[in-house]
Amino acid sequence: MKLKSVCSFLLAVILPIFLYGHAMATELSGKVTDSQSKQGVPGATVTIAQLRLTTVADVNGNYTFRSLPSKGRFLVEARSVGYKSIIKTVDVSTGGSLDFSLSPSIVETREVVITGTPITGNSKSNSTSAASVSKDQLLSASSTNLIDALSKQVPGVGQITTGGAISKPVIRGLSYNRVVTLSDGVKQEGQQWGDEHGLEIDQNQGDRVEVLRGASSLLYGSDAIGGVVNILEPLAPAEGHIKGEVLSSYATNNGLSNNSVMLTGNQGGFVWRGRASYQNAYDFKTPDGYYINSGFNNTSLSGMLGLNKSWGYSHLNFSYFKNNIGFYDSDPGDPLYTTDGTNRTLDYPRQDIRHYKLAMNNNFLIGTGSLKLDLGYQKNQRRELDSPTPALFFDLNTYSLDAKYYLPEGNGWQPIIGLSTSDEHSLNKGTEFLVPAYDQFAIGAFGYAKKTWNENNTFNLGLRYDYINNNGKAFSVDGEQKFTGFKNSFSNLSGALGYTHVFSEGLNFKANAGSAFRAPNPAELGSNGVHEGTSRYEIGNPNLSPERSYQADATLEFDAGMLNGSFGVYENYIHDYIYASAHKGDQITVINDSGNSQTFDVYRYGQVNANLYGVEGSLNLHPTKFLHLDNTYSYTHAENRSFDRPLPLIPAGVIHNTLRFEPKIKALKDFYASVGLDNYFKQYRIDDTFETPTNAYTLINAGIGATFKLGAQPLKIYVSGNNLTNKAYYDALNRLRPGRLSQEDPTYGVLNPGRNITFGFYLPLNIK
Repeated sequence: MKLKSVCSFLLAVILPIFLYGHAMATELSGKVTDSQSKQGVPGATVTIAQLRLTTVADVNGNYTFRSLPSKGRFLVEARSVGYKSIIKTVDVSTGGSLDFSLSPSIVETREVVITGTPITGNSKSNSTSAASVSKDQLLSASSTNLIDALSKQVPGVGQITTGGAISKPVIRGLSYNRVVTLSDGVKQEGQQWGDEHGLEIDQNQGDRVEVLRGASSLLYGSDAIGGVVNILEPLAPAEGHIKGEVLSSYATNNGLSNNSVMLTGNQGGFVWRGRASYQNAYDFKTPDGYYINSGFNNTSLSGMLGLNKSWGYSHLNFSYFKNNIGFYDSDPGDPLYTTDGTNRTLDYPRQDIRHYKLAMNNNFLIGTGSLKLDLGYQKNQRRELDSPTPALFFDLNTYSLDAKYYLPEGNGWQPIIGLSTSDEHSLNKGTEFLVPAYDQFAIGAFGYAKKTWNENNTFNLGLRYDYINNNGKAFSVDGEQKFTGFKNSFSNLSGALGYTHVFSEGLNFKANAGSAFRAPNPAELGSNGVHEGTSRYEIGNPNLSPERSYQADATLEFDAGMLNGSFGVYENYIHDYIYASAHKGDQITVINDSGNSQTFDVYRYGQVNANLYGVEGSLNLHPTKFLHLDNTYSYTHAENRSFDRPLPLIPAGVIHNTLRFEPKIKALKDFYASVGLDNYFKQYRIDDTFETPTNAYTLINAGIGATFKLGAQPLKIYVSGNNLTNKAYYDALNRLRPGRLSQEDPTYGVLNPGRNITFGFYLPLNIK
């Protein structure tokens, strides 16, 4: 699908809907009160996520939404600090008001609106195992990036790290092209197959983040076989309002300074948002010293222009992200650490990554149904630099379309049909080569239905068909063939079933079963070269078959006031699981552009049958209003069934414990102090052909914070510390840890970062 086709579709479909869209508008108003005092709750937030609208109750607890559609059913959520949130369904065609009576609570309820599933719904009635992480939770975690923060908040989520600059999400033991990251409603495409490739996304842009655990291929295609990370921008404020935020932090371990400013407004339904962020860090420090040339810096600019009207909404998002990351290309015997790594100038080799994105998000209300349409264009440029001239230079252009039509509800059924397609074109513009230039076209169609009865039972089912075509280009260097080229196509069906039952207000059960598939990506099919940043030579296999997953999970969630939590189990059997492995003695010598030779271990892509199963959950105790003990745990057991040995790069079992103290202090608002233990178990289940085991370790963390008044604006100030004892350790997903292939030279092992203390503030702005 060329850009011209996308534009033609835009003109042919969207403009007529705009012309059609002069529908009658209606208002929704009401009052948010305290269930005990019957007084209004000033400052309560009321949200209609399906229309991307939010407003704040006035001093008396009253709120109003204007210019809403005259027809349709929507979820309305009311929440405020210190209360259980409430989610109600409103039929706007009936008019009238919608009031909320919030009950005071020791903790805010975990029941929230989840938008990343096929049908927006509250978490209780949604069978998908989903977690929502708020802005405050992301800020309070002592982390270097978004995935690092999520791994400390959501059970079952981990990270494959390359120093402090790069983290790849791991969900239930699956990563790389098996986990989809969504931003602005569009799948992020940036060569996510690479070990040392992070997310080219501003970590400050998310107002909250949803994590969907388990196969979500039905909605997002074959790359979502493991799960989804959905980054949600702030919703548009109420009409006539301008809001914003300023945040800044500094971390002591690598001198990471993080600064971001955002403004957003709504004038008569014309909505807009702008954000600018900048991060800069020098080498990260381990207990043995600063790891050489591990600093990074990134710049991000983003914005949105759109309309929120009675016919729905249409938003144009645009973003630019530039990331520079240093790497250390050491030879056996070279020192890994320096005593002074505080110079912020990056040496060679390094990465220069630039990501450009345009995304148009639309939701058109047509009668009692609606059409949700997301169009996207992305350009990802990845330069691997040994000098000012790029060695490797990938230039990836991706066009995408995702359309879902929500049919009118009837007799408890909510049916939708959907179509998605993408067109990728990747070019090599450097002097060295790893993956051939390629074209990839994908298209998929699905149907989904959700049935609710007795208000306590929900059943859903869906079926999807996908077709993917790959065309790898043959290429020769100095008369010698580098890539032989490949042409292949893959197609298959995916299906899913889900069920939820709400036993009571404080107890609910959810279960899922399904089958999904993932097509091999061009890197797995056609690699033939040195992968900069990983110090290895990778060889693809054009004869790979698609992966086929058979998965099931079940979760029990409970909330008894002083005690709440969840317990879940899952299993995922994957036929023809793809990964790159190496064997001692399999090496190749390469002569670079300077005429120097270097020997690399060879990693070849192959397939096995794999079985992954595990447990995850949480147990939270709240004996008083000011004392909270939160605990999460997760464990994944992953087996290579073909060779009767473990799979590589599987996270160790972990238990996170946090004791949080929140006394009421007159002079301070929202004061808290916390101390935490992160307990990681020994990971002895490794692929011992090229991995080494890691020992168990415990990290001690702590935090303190409060909110002050800066004029009329609330100012949140916080301090958080991670690894306070400066523990020397290797994490099982640390790519820089010792490997069996280089065991004869233990200096290849790079410890995880040592002590890190972060100082920061967050200033939300209510300008008008």
